[in-house]
Amino acid sequence: MHINTFDHFQNLESPIHRLDPRLKVVVTVLFILSNVLLPDGAWWAFALSWGVVLLATFLARLSPKFLVTRSLIAMPFAMAAITAIFSIPGEPIWTVEMGPWTLVATDVGLIRFVSILIRSWISVQMAIIMTATTQFPDLIHALRHLRVPDILVSTVSFMYRYLFVLSDEVVRLLRAREARSAQGRHSKKRGGTVLWRARIAGNMAGQLFLRSYERSERVYNAMLARGYSGTLMTLNPHEMQNRDWFVGAVAFLLLSVIQTVGRI
Repeated sequence: MHINTFDHFQNLESPIHRLDPRLKVVVTVLFILSNVLLPDGAWWAFALSWGVVLLATFLARLSPKFLVTRSLIAMPFAMAAITAIFSIPGEPIWTVEMGPWTLVATDVGLIRFVSILIRSWISVQMAIIMTATTQFPDLIHALRHLRVPDILVSTVSFMYRYLFVLSDEVVRLLRAREARSAQGRHSKKRGGTVLWRARIAGNMAGQLFLRSYERSERVYNAMLARGYSGTLMTLNPHEMQNRDWFVGAVAFLLLSVIQTVGRI
């Protein structure tokens, strides 16, 4: 049985769900850009940005726990900016001895690092709200309506759709490996040596590549037989309503306020 582990769309009825997907994509991009443009240490502006995220979460009827747990995925990547603490000139706060090197943490570097963490966390939350309230086909067609290059839209669409196919292939390969390295009744050892396991893992990677390549050829031929011409069709007309224009204007106003507060 296939279990969908990639798609986190929440099938709910809310004002955010009913918005045009193009509006949600544009607002999300502008929101992330707004966070990037905020100066370091603009704590009140960051608080207002998070307030916008909380408002969108409430209107979308999403669980705060769902949002927070999903957004933590950005933290390990944002931690890569920890070097800013020691590389930006400023007033020394503390020192760290690492063998022959002495790292000096500065106040400006610490503010830069914390600001990057907050920007990343808030931006990821807004992106999660967009994907949780918009079905993936609607997102793809919104990108097409927004004149994103067709080759990029098609690549993202096929990559997402066939992640599920690849995950099924991986499950079957892992099941076959487990069947060939079963533990004996009176044995405490399972499988072979480390070298044997490495060889099996390499064979599995090769098998996955070959199966994926062969499957892609069959899928593409089937698409051509059904009239595929490089354009993804949809039954959703995606027409902007009055409420969409109103929400867009309100969002633009809120982002302008956040930028103003960030520069006070």
